Amino acid sequence: MFSRNLLQPKVMQHILTSLLLVGYLAGCSGLETSGQNQAAETTIENNVSPSVPARGDRLVSASIGDASNLIPMIAGDAASHAIAGLMYLSLLKYDKDLNLTGQLAKSWVVSKDNLTIAFHLRPNLHWTDGKPFTSADCAFTLNLIQDKHTQSAYKSDYIKVTSIDTPDAATFIVHYAEPFSPAMSSWASLDILPKHIFEHEDIMTTKLARHPKATIGPYRLADWQSQQSILMRANPGYFDGPVWITERLTRIIPDPATQFLELSAGKLDSIGLSPIQYTRLFNTKPQLKANYNRYKYLDFVYTYLGFNLKRPLFADRRVREAIAYAINRQEIVDGVLLGLGKVIASPYKPGTKWVNKQLHPRPYDPDKARKILRSAGWSDHDGDGILDKNGRSFSFIILTNNGNTQRANTAIIIQQRLKAIGIEVKVRLVEWSAFIGHFINTRNFDAVILGWSLSPEPDQYSIWHSSQTGKRQFNFLSYSNAKVDHALVEARRIFNEDKRKQLYDVMQKEIYQDVPMVFLYAPYSLPVYHKRIHGIKPAPAGIGYNSEHWFVPKGEQKYQVSIQP
Repeated sequence: MFSRNLLQPKVMQHILTSLLLVGYLAGCSGLETSGQNQAAETTIENNVSPSVPARGDRLVSASIGDASNLIPMIAGDAASHAIAGLMYLSLLKYDKDLNLTGQLAKSWVVSKDNLTIAFHLRPNLHWTDGKPFTSADCAFTLNLIQDKHTQSAYKSDYIKVTSIDTPDAATFIVHYAEPFSPAMSSWASLDILPKHIFEHEDIMTTKLARHPKATIGPYRLADWQSQQSILMRANPGYFDGPVWITERLTRIIPDPATQFLELSAGKLDSIGLSPIQYTRLFNTKPQLKANYNRYKYLDFVYTYLGFNLKRPLFADRRVREAIAYAINRQEIVDGVLLGLGKVIASPYKPGTKWVNKQLHPRPYDPDKARKILRSAGWSDHDGDGILDKNGRSFSFIILTNNGNTQRANTAIIIQQRLKAIGIEVKVRLVEWSAFIGHFINTRNFDAVILGWSLSPEPDQYSIWHSSQTGKRQFNFLSYSNAKVDHALVEARRIFNEDKRKQLYDVMQKEIYQDVPMVFLYAPYSLPVYHKRIHGIKPAPAGIGYNSEHWFVPKGEQKYQVSIQP
């Protein structure tokens, strides 16, 4: 499963996929897959040789944040999708090379005018309660996300569907009024829900968000202890081959240092390493080098400092631009990431064709920052070392999530650099679920340091379009630019990649000039897995694309667990 435009609690949940994206594939000629895939920048150490698969064992991982909602169309954070994506599936998925392939659908046909897609579903699929999976489930799920009552950040992609047909239980047909270039890839994002379970539920308040009754994916929810752990158990009826690892336990451990200690003690099979853990601490632990494999690759992820544009302090573009010049991004990459990342100037993965190569990160230039602030009326009138204007001191709070050392350290460096030009910054760390519920969803913040996880699909309508500022939607910075809106809308109507690229170049240029956020860096993903976990095969999609088929050979199994019907 790949998902797109997700808020990251820290690092992608590698148990599910290396690219937890809410989903689309790159644009193309017609509704087909793109040829933009490039080789993954992947480093693997101490890889093990193949062995004989066997059922059993448990894979224990760590997450700094708990899941919040196990209904995919409602959840907006990576921690929730990492769990929900093991239970609910989409019609399509991405393969190891980031090409679309069938998941719940075995095949599909696109009309010559690109306005109709007919999905032919896999036969003899069943939900875990024994009920058959049919086209009625697909139609119900689409109607549900289109419903005005459903508050979903992904709604904009599915309201493009004007009508549907279900001529039989195995055929689901969608019709569009106009060409929609992300259409095919959108069907790798919408996880299908069982109609017979959800049809009488209020999607926004249902207890099914924590207590799912019928699922179809490789794992089922077995136990969820809030802020402690989430236990998943293999689905014995999974249609796509054996699920070898019987249980997956995600322990909620907010502190990365504690995670590393637990890994060192052999109590965890996987974590996302911090740069210092990857480059220094790992090598000091002989037991880790002997028992674990490290991986390194540049992910579809970036970290940013975002401004709440509804706050008067950030209404002036010059203020935001000055802050961008006052931040030394290379210092952050070198000091926080130990060089394991790239400074960025736009919201696309470095090296992909969609990056506007005419844009470059603003250089660190505190003198220019001071000059811009003076032109905006900010000076230290009272001599206290803090800029002020009309009696108000230039002071604000940067929020980020607790347990993310990289973001916390990034915030501290930014705090120091802004202090040098007369801006007072306070840093506040908040537990992940509270961060989303009490601050992001309510727009109650000055500035945030967060990350977006993206997809090879270049469409970023849900993040940047001015219509996407509502509750639970992703444009929580409240950004609005008519040229950006126009480029986003027009690019959705075009299948030619070069023409789409021109429009996205315009979008990036406008965002660069407006500075609604300071693009900071694209970090390397640094997961580690115990060597007894076999079947991990690095590819352009990362390492998690085939995680349901990982296994532990019988002689290497650590935990005595048995699959339950």
